[in-house]
Amino acid sequence: MDYFIIVVTTVAGLYFHGWLYVRIRRWMDRDLALALAGHDERKKAFMLQQLAIARTQKIRRRDLPQWLEAAAAGYLER
Repeated sequence: MDYFIIVVTTVAGLYFHGWLYVRIRRWMDRDLALALAGHDERKKAFMLQQLAIARTQKIRRRDLPQWLEAAAAGYLER
C-alpha cells in the first residue's frame, strides 16, 4: 500500500509539473505577442490571431519570436 501511495503522488506531481510547464510557455508566448502589439487594441487582437495561426502551423518555439516580429511588421504595412 505504501508503494501505491508513492507511485500515485509521484505520477500526480509529474503530471502537474508538465501541465504547469506548458501553461507557462503559453503565457510567455502570449506576452510576447502582446508586447509586440504595444498599446493598440486592434493590433493586440491581430497579434493574438497571428499567435493562434503560428500554433496551427506548428512554428517552432525558437522561430516564434522572429515569426511574430514579421507578422507585427506586416501589420504596420497595412
